[in-house]
Amino acid sequence: MNSRPPDAQGPPVGRRLVLAVLGAGAAAVVAAPALQRVMETGLGAVADKDPTGLTGLLPNGGGFRYYSVASSVPRKSAAEYRLTVDGLVDRPTTYTLDSLKALPQTRLVRDVQCVTGWRVPETPFEGVRLSALLDAAGVRPGAKAIRFTCFDGAYSESLTIEQARRDDVLVALRMQDQPLGHSHGGPVRLYVAPMYFYKSAKWLSGITVTDSVRPGYWEELGYDVDAWVGRSNGRDDAPTV
Repeated sequence: MNSRPPDAQGPPVGRRLVLAVLGAGAAAVVAAPALQRVMETGLGAVADKDPTGLTGLLPNGGGFRYYSVASSVPRKSAAEYRLTVDGLVDRPTTYTLDSLKALPQTRLVRDVQCVTGWRVPETPFEGVRLSALLDAAGVRPGAKAIRFTCFDGAYSESLTIEQARRDDVLVALRMQDQPLGHSHGGPVRLYVAPMYFYKSAKWLSGITVTDSVRPGYWEELGYDVDAWVGRSNGRDDAPTV
């Protein structure tokens, strides 16, 4: 699904190390949950500096694969993180992680379906409904869509206003009942439950209300803009809701 350009910051991970982590990750699939979390963190750290792309071929202990379209992604601490809501709104707002945590939280449990075929059943996500942030900002007449940007400096996504206001679209702060880790797009990511997982942008930093839909990173390369699971991208997967 993703290409991985060579890391421009620091030396690449050696092939032996990558293969060793792959082998350990396979063992973690059947290991205890605590060990799975340790392997998940380790595999994510290696994937973040893996020019071979091999780590993207193997699910970690939670069944997920690691994807990034950037050669490396900066880490944001709770103190550093900011999320802006701007564009066609009356009240542009910048949120800290603490201010997002202080808002009412919604917990959803849905299957996660990747357009490449893998699926992780019954995955809990928790966060703020995107509709609540839009209401707080005051969406102006004439607004048609939302553009999402990410602090990896490369990824973007979009939804129509109608899609963004669904109850199953979250600005997620937690996944699998844990705070979102860096490898899963933390500290904050988008979660669009009924669509293929590429719509759930990781490392979310910007929510901009616009007058038209602008295709995101993968849509520019041929993926469907409306990515309903089982009804797009030529796939017939079972819906996730």
